[in-house]
Amino acid sequence: MYRHDVAVAAADIDHMGHVNNAVYLRWVQDAVVAYWQNTAPADAVANHLWVALNHNISYRRPAFLDDDVVANVVADGVQGARAFFTTLFQRGEQVIAEVKSTWCCIDVATMRPARLARDVVSLFLPD
Repeated sequence: MYRHDVAVAAADIDHMGHVNNAVYLRWVQDAVVAYWQNTAPADAVANHLWVALNHNISYRRPAFLDDDVVANVVADGVQGARAFFTTLFQRGEQVIAEVKSTWCCIDVATMRPARLARDVVSLFLPD
């Protein structure tokens, strides 16, 4: 699991006084990419990019400006060039949103889908 602190900005708050649902898309992007950059070897980070294919967000509770929000990211699996992640956004012990997402690994040189080496995958999905 990877822990990513989330800063709630004034611009994230909508007319209803809580974090706008669209903000969670940015937050999940930031959290999953940070997980990749902080876990994968430097050469893998330099040679691969990630493109989001799908996000399924379940909103549980509203988040507010002064909340301390944490994104806990778990890699659920890899299939070919696709990787599956679950991101839980939490305020303390409360889950405020759960995101199931699918990402495609892209080779920087060819800009085409690419499978990750087994040793890199094992950093995210240990036996």
